Amino acid sequence: MEDIRARAAATALPLNSQHISRRATTFNRLFAAIYSGAILALFYHHMASLLKPTSLGSFFVSVSLFISDIILAFMWVNAQSYRMNPLHRREYPGNLKESLNKESDFPALDVFICTADPYKEPPINVVNTALSVMAYDYPTCKISVYVSDDGGSALTLFAFMEAARFAAEWLPFCRKNGVVERNPDAFFTSNNDWSSETDKMKEIYEKMKMKVENVVKKGKVGDELMNGEEELMALNQWTTSFTPKRHPSLIKVLLESAKSKDVSGESLPNLIYVSRQKSESSPHHFKAGALNTLLRVSATMTNAPIIVTLDCDNYSNDPQTPLRVLCYFLDPKLATTCGYVQFPQRFNGVSKNDIYAGELKRLFIINSIGMDGLLGANYVGTGCFFVRRIFFGGPSSFQSPELSQLAPNHVVEKPIKSPQILELAHRVAGCDYETNTQWGYKLGFKYGSLVEDYFSGFRFQSEGWKSVFCNPKRAAFYGDVPISLPDVLNQVKRWAVGLLEVGFSKYSPITFGVRSMGLLMGLSYAHYAFWPLWSIPVTVYGFLPQLALINGAAIFPNVWDPWFAVYVFLFVGAYGQDLLDFVVAGGTFRKWWNDQRMWSLRALSCLLFGTMEFVLQSVGFSNFGFNVTSKVMDPEQSKRYEEELFEFGVFSPMFVPIATVAIVNLAGGVIGIWRLCGGGGSEEMLPQMIVVGFVVANCWPVYEAMGLRKDAGKMPPKITFLSVFLALFLFWFGALFC
Repeated sequence: MEDIRARAAATALPLNSQHISRRATTFNRLFAAIYSGAILALFYHHMASLLKPTSLGSFFVSVSLFISDIILAFMWVNAQSYRMNPLHRREYPGNLKESLNKESDFPALDVFICTADPYKEPPINVVNTALSVMAYDYPTCKISVYVSDDGGSALTLFAFMEAARFAAEWLPFCRKNGVVERNPDAFFTSNNDWSSETDKMKEIYEKMKMKVENVVKKGKVGDELMNGEEELMALNQWTTSFTPKRHPSLIKVLLESAKSKDVSGESLPNLIYVSRQKSESSPHHFKAGALNTLLRVSATMTNAPIIVTLDCDNYSNDPQTPLRVLCYFLDPKLATTCGYVQFPQRFNGVSKNDIYAGELKRLFIINSIGMDGLLGANYVGTGCFFVRRIFFGGPSSFQSPELSQLAPNHVVEKPIKSPQILELAHRVAGCDYETNTQWGYKLGFKYGSLVEDYFSGFRFQSEGWKSVFCNPKRAAFYGDVPISLPDVLNQVKRWAVGLLEVGFSKYSPITFGVRSMGLLMGLSYAHYAFWPLWSIPVTVYGFLPQLALINGAAIFPNVWDPWFAVYVFLFVGAYGQDLLDFVVAGGTFRKWWNDQRMWSLRALSCLLFGTMEFVLQSVGFSNFGFNVTSKVMDPEQSKRYEEELFEFGVFSPMFVPIATVAIVNLAGGVIGIWRLCGGGGSEEMLPQMIVVGFVVANCWPVYEAMGLRKDAGKMPPKITFLSVFLALFLFWFGALFC
C-alpha cells in the first residue's frame, strides 16, 4: 500500500475533504455554558433542601432526587463532548483513477461475516450479504470473503455451497447491467426494469433460495442435494456428537480466485467457510473470539492489508464503498494513524415513524459525527474497514504475534487450498490455540466485554489510532431492524451488561480513557460505558413524584417560585437540543418522539435489568450468556410492526416495571386532577402533574396493550396482574414516607 499512497500523494486531485460547522459549534458551546450554570444552581437548591429536612420522608425524597440529578448531569456533561467539534467529511473516489491504474494497484480486502444460528439468522440472508460484497466494483481477485459460522451448522455450509454456484451467474450479471443493489433479494424486490435476462436471473436465484430454505425447514441436508464427492465429504463431517458448543474446526474453501471462474470467464472472489473448534471446557469469548479466529485464519490464507467486518444481515448497498474507503487509507496525511473507517448502520424495513427507535440515529450518526471531530468515530461492530496493522499494537508500538505467518506484513505464497496452508489454518482455529498468547488482550479484537465492538474501538484509539466516519448520501450498508419489543430489549440488555463491564474495569473511560485519549474523547466513551445508569433517574422520576402526588405531598418548587423556572429550563433545554440534533440529522418530530419514548422505556426495562445483571454477575450470582437477536420475520409480528403497534405478546419480566410505571402514573394523574378540581390540592401540585402528564403520554402504547387490544401482541395478563400488585405495594410504601 505504500507505493499506492506515494502515487496518490503525487496527484494534485484531493481524495477527501472535511468541514466543521462553526456556527453550530459556537451555539453548542454557548448553550453548554449557560446550561452548566443552571445545573449548578439546581445542585445549590438540592443542598439547601438536604440541609433543612422537615421529616425522614422529605430527606429520602431529597436524596433520591439529588442522586438522580447528579446522574443526569453527569450523562449530559459526557454528551457535550459530541457537540464540541462535529466534523462532516466528503470523499472523491473518482480521483483515485490516477493512482489505481491496474488490478495489481488495488490493495486486497478480507471480508469477515459472522453468523451463529441458522434458525435466528436465516442462511439465505447471510448468503445475500456475502454476494453483495463479492460483487463490489473492485477486482474480484483482490476480494476474499470469510464466513464465520459459530454454530457450526451444516445448513449454513450447504447454503454457501449453493451461493458459490450462484455467484458465477450473479457477478457477471451485475457488471453487464450496471446493477447498484447487489444483494440479489433487495435487487429483485425493488427492481421494476425487467428484461428476459433479469427474469432468467431471478428464476435461478429463486431456485437457490427455495433449496436453502427447504433444507433449513427440514433441519438437515439430504444426500440427493450434494453435488459430487467433495461436497459429500464436507457435509459428512457432521456426526451425532457434533453440537454448536462442541465440534472440531471446519474450514472449507468454496471458491478459489486463482481457479474459480464465472460464466464470463472472469475470476471469482475467494469464498471460505470457517467454523472454529468449540469445547465446553474452553472459553470462546463470543463474537470477539470468532473474529480473532478469522484474523488468524485469513492471515494464513490471504493476509489482506484491509479487513472488513460485517454482521450477517448487513449487506452492501453501494458497490463503490471500497473506493470511498481508499480515499482515506491512501491519503498520506491520514496514512500513519488512521486505523479504521466506520460507516453508519442503516436499516431496511423501519416502520414509518420508527416506533422502537431502531435506527438509533444518535448512536450511529449524530454522536459519530461529533467523535469524528476529535479522534474519530467509535467502532459499532459492522460496516467497518480496518487496516490489518491495527490489531498488532499502536502505530508506534508493534506487538509481534507468536507465529510469523500471522504478522500483518507476512506474504502468503502458497495457494489457499495447499495442505500446508489448510493445516496451519485449522491449527490457529483450535479452541486451545489462544492459551498462553496475547490474543484478545494485546492482539486482535479485545476480550473483557460483551460489547466487543465498543471495547475494541476504545482500546484501539487509546493506543494512538484514529478513525474516520464515512457517511455518504447513498447508504453503504443496510441491515435488519428488530421488529418486536422483546428482541429490542434483550439486545440492549446485553449491551448494558457489556458497557458496564468496561465502565467499572481498569479500562474505565472516565479514568484510563481520559488519560490516554484526552478529556473530550474520554467523556465520549464514558457516555456509552455508563449508559445503563440512565435507569436510575428515569425510575426515580417515573415513581417518586407520582407517589408524592397521590399522597398530597409537594416535592418541587411552586410554579411561581424562581426555582421552578430552573427546572423548566433544564427540561426544555435538554429535550429541545436533542430534538434539534435529531431533525438536523434528517429525523422528523414523530420519529424523535418515539426515540425519546423508547429511551425512557429502555431505561425502565433492559437498562435496569442489565444493571442488576451486572451487579449480580460482579458478586458471582449470575453468569450472563450471549443471546443472538432473531432476524426471522414473523408475518403477524411484521404486520403489527408496520401498523406501529407495540409487541408485548410474550411474557418478559422486563415488561413489569414498564406496566407498573404506566399504572402508577395513570392513578397519580386521576387523583391529581381530582384533588385540583375538588379543592383538595393547589398550584403546588402542578409541577408533579406536568411530570405525570408527560409520562402518561409516553405510556400510551402500554395502556393500549393492557386494555384496548385483542391481538396476539397485547400485554400478557400475568404482567398486568404483577404490575397491579407491585403498584399497590408502592402506594402503601409511598404512604409511609409522604
